[in-house]
Amino acid sequence: MIKSVVKLLTLGTFSMALIAAPSMMPAFAAGGGGGGGGGGPGGEDIMHPAPPRASETKGTYTTHRAKKKPSKQSSAFDDPAFAKGYREAYATIYDHNDYAAAIEQLKTLGRDDHPNVANLIGYSYRKLGDYKLSQIWYERALKADPNHVLTWNYYGLWQIEQGNRDQAEYHLRRIAAICGTDCAEYRSLAAALEQPPGTGLVY
Repeated sequence: MIKSVVKLLTLGTFSMALIAAPSMMPAFAAGGGGGGGGGGPGGEDIMHPAPPRASETKGTYTTHRAKKKPSKQSSAFDDPAFAKGYREAYATIYDHNDYAAAIEQLKTLGRDDHPNVANLIGYSYRKLGDYKLSQIWYERALKADPNHVLTWNYYGLWQIEQGNRDQAEYHLRRIAAICGTDCAEYRSLAAALEQPPGTGLVY
């Protein structure tokens, strides 16, 4: 009898802990927060620049930082030479739209295993129209960090440009699982998917 009561009490306590657990977990808000590698031009977060909106090819990038604890990849930004080189390549891409030069700058950093570097190389190849090389670099970025939300976004846009809308939807779900449906990466890809196929938008 006593054993049964103890079992019931233990089971009840465990059940209450499970019910309470979600409300005790921290919530991660999208947007805000600067820094990440020393800041980029205009104060944006160069480690996680927000993706361009579906209708634009150039513009100001807002900040967004997805969840998680520091990793060995983020510690690369503690190296001043790496951070400076990355900032220069970032400006070459987003301020000057010189994708070929940016690829060379990024490769010179010697950190092709860093998801931010691999993602921007993939983005640059995509903007140059080399979809095969772009895909290789996006895959490399996701191998380095399967939760690299900006790569899921850019690779999702790649999928749309290739006519792979089902794959782009998968990427959208991955983004939602990482940073929710209110982060810039989710909104950008969702907006691109809302456009009718063949509208000729450049992402």
